[in-house]
Amino acid sequence: MTTLSEPISAESEADANLQRQLTDEGPIPRHIAIIMDGDRRWADLRGLKRTEGHRHGRESARDIVRVCGELKVEVLTLYTFSTENWTRPRLEVQALMKYLEQSLRGETAELNDNNVRLNAIGRTDELPSRVRRALSDALAATAENDGLLLNLALNYGGRSELVDACRALARLVDEGKLSADDIDEDQITSALYTGGLPDPDLLIRPSGEQRLSNFLPWQTVYSEIYFTAVLWPDFRRNDLYDAIRAFQQRQRRFGE
Repeated sequence: MTTLSEPISAESEADANLQRQLTDEGPIPRHIAIIMDGDRRWADLRGLKRTEGHRHGRESARDIVRVCGELKVEVLTLYTFSTENWTRPRLEVQALMKYLEQSLRGETAELNDNNVRLNAIGRTDELPSRVRRALSDALAATAENDGLLLNLALNYGGRSELVDACRALARLVDEGKLSADDIDEDQITSALYTGGLPDPDLLIRPSGEQRLSNFLPWQTVYSEIYFTAVLWPDFRRNDLYDAIRAFQQRQRRFGE
């Protein structure tokens, strides 16, 4: 983040020009969702430990959060840790939890500096206690910010989300607060972890894979999907600009 006392570099000025061009050329997505994929392959290709791929992936996340704030994106949802990721080798999962805790502790000051509010979706109560504490502290510390909403999908699975939404609605029916006949798409949408948020306009998946991998299945039915072969640790703001340009060139029909 550049302060008034710091000179504006040629690189920063060029980036600002790119952002102005993007804004002039078409709409900026209100909600961008990203499947952060490719950390392990990035490390394997370089003969590094897979944990190094995750560490470098954190730099990509940091840059993308910054640029989304600069572009006035309303919501950025990052697929951070899935319900399936628990099946990975124990040491890798431990490293992921360590990096997650460090990020939550270490990034809060910058989030506040950039007016970013943190949110989390998923079965967060199943995360390790130290991660839950760090998450709770970060959520509280950024609660008053009203800029970009950074939505972390933690211990998240799309099917689990639908199960939890169905359970919540079933409890309301049991309590006599809702009739089964009144359950419609709006009721289901409001019962999801993302209730109250706009659906993603743009879903990005780096790494060359072309599937959703149990990510936001309800919310992405009309999202524009952008696949790129760039591995997540190499994904930076220029790659995001390419994705937004592709989004701007598409005609959204919403089933019409």
